Amino acid sequence: MSTDVSDKGAILIVDDNPANLEMLLEFLADAGFTVLVAEDGESAITAAEYAPPDMILLDILMPVMDGFETCRRLKANPLTQDIPIIFMTALTETVDKIKGLSIGAVDYIIKPLQHEEVLARIELHLKLRNLTKTLQEQNQRLEREICERKQAEQKIFEQAALLDITTDAIAVIDFDNQISFWNQGAENLYGWQATEVIGQNVNQLLYRPDVLPQLQHIQKSLTEHGCWQGELEQVTKQDKKILVASRWTLMRDQHGQLKSILTVNTDITEKKQLESQFLRTQRLESLGTLAGGIAHDLNNILTPILSLAQLLQLKHPKSDEWNQQMLRTIENSAKRGSDVVKQVLQFARGVDSEHTIVLLKNLFLEIQQIVHSTFPKSIEFFLNIQSDLWSIIGDGTHLHQVLMNLIVNALDAMPDGGTLSISAKNLLIDEQYARMNLEASVGPHIVITVADTGIGMPPEILDRIFEPFFTTKEVGKGTGLGLSTVRGIIKSHDGFISVHSEIGKGTKFKLFLPAIKAMATSLTENLDLPYGNEELILVVDDEAKILETTQILLKSYNYKVVTASDGIEAIALYASNKDQISVVLIDMMMPLMDGAVTIRTLQKINPLVKIVAVSGIVGSNKISKDATVSKFISKPYTTQELLQTLHQLLCRQGTCTK
Repeated sequence: MSTDVSDKGAILIVDDNPANLEMLLEFLADAGFTVLVAEDGESAITAAEYAPPDMILLDILMPVMDGFETCRRLKANPLTQDIPIIFMTALTETVDKIKGLSIGAVDYIIKPLQHEEVLARIELHLKLRNLTKTLQEQNQRLEREICERKQAEQKIFEQAALLDITTDAIAVIDFDNQISFWNQGAENLYGWQATEVIGQNVNQLLYRPDVLPQLQHIQKSLTEHGCWQGELEQVTKQDKKILVASRWTLMRDQHGQLKSILTVNTDITEKKQLESQFLRTQRLESLGTLAGGIAHDLNNILTPILSLAQLLQLKHPKSDEWNQQMLRTIENSAKRGSDVVKQVLQFARGVDSEHTIVLLKNLFLEIQQIVHSTFPKSIEFFLNIQSDLWSIIGDGTHLHQVLMNLIVNALDAMPDGGTLSISAKNLLIDEQYARMNLEASVGPHIVITVADTGIGMPPEILDRIFEPFFTTKEVGKGTGLGLSTVRGIIKSHDGFISVHSEIGKGTKFKLFLPAIKAMATSLTENLDLPYGNEELILVVDDEAKILETTQILLKSYNYKVVTASDGIEAIALYASNKDQISVVLIDMMMPLMDGAVTIRTLQKINPLVKIVAVSGIVGSNKISKDATVSKFISKPYTTQELLQTLHQLLCRQGTCTK
């Protein structure tokens, strides 16, 4: 017989009768089992703990510890509780059999033992034990698989939750362009619920026809590299155009076969708008700096021309008509040149003027009269003003210039007629709006809209309309300063402009101006030309012609004058004549030592020194912050501006003539 224990297993025989042990040992060994023996319960328990057998044949009637107690202890021990136990006994009482089965035995063999019966029962219960072990192992494996699946499902659930938490729009697209996954971020960005889009063609849903060639290029890049990223124009459910930063990745199944495309899209529409505003503002500021420098030099040239032209007319009132006409022509030409320079400065630095409370309704009524009396009948005009429109702090003349410029441009854009409309309404700008527009500030505003149905402008033109000297009009029909001046005026009122235009549909300008609730007031000007009382004026300027003409002008109106061509000379003259000098008229832009440094030095000599600052480029708002400056006039100034400024300043000192 075979003794291969791998087929038969190990059996522990427990009996206090040596003859029974010997008989069973020989029989079972011949049957191919590995046989272990023990003569009492304690030995059996020790042997079973040390090397657990596949089965135990246990005699019931043993001294010290009978078979029942031995069985109880074996079943109570985790190391031996699963070993099947067959009782060997001469007892035939049913109650004994029930007792044995109740404490964990699997069967009984009645003595005297029959070899065939013993072998049959052993093999039967070993098969049952092996089947039980197999089932237990399968159950454990199933439990592990179920646990792993639950963990995987939980991980998938957590990942899906993360996909829904992210603000990015995440979608999975198959190779037929059909959507198979759509996260919460995609619902929020595009406006379509997942139930609406699953199975839909993504190209028809998110892209306009002009973008499809770009998608073909993306597909080619995916095939070559497995991924792509860049910017894409898409549309929402409301047909709103948006710009996204898009990342595309090819997905493969567990066998490495191409399965789908994962797309992750981030909305960058607002970011791009802010970048565009920032770059446009930077470009305009750079152009403004250049234009401001040119304007400064032109003002220095125009100032003596204008002053001398006015002075000669005053000094020679009886000269012949031809000479008077020539002088008036020179004066008017200088003034027109000055106006052009001021337009440049309005673009470059904003507009400095005396602001008052302005009721815009009056301006709109004036514009309405102009349109009705001068515009052709082919232009249909509409005026829509909110009844309780707020007021603004500003310059009515400059705002009138803004509106006139815009309506004239609108007229030029409608050569065959059309509709011109002006509207104004109150608007409270909140923090969200201010974050989306770099120039906006939180608070009450008035929004003025000037719209036409003209030819419109393409994007490349629209992007440059506020640049100085840029014009689309024919040579001789436009300076290119109109809209740059408009921007400068609105900027000087702490406002901002937005423009929308479409080819063939027209253009719409929106002017945003900070608002207040108040009644309008007006300024009056003293048009007299007051004389001085022989006060000594120190004139400081690095332009010799300006020094010369200003000195002549002031002397003509009963002032005494000393001049200095730079800050250092001015300080020396003032130090030696400070008790006689009533006012210092000083240019702010000079080499070596500019006006600001010179003023601070003069103040150290005399804290009460009276300063009239002059500049063709620096704004009065900036200069007025300096407490040492008493007055400001801009170049080129007229005789009236200079004389009235000195008169007002000296009257406060009590030295002027009445």
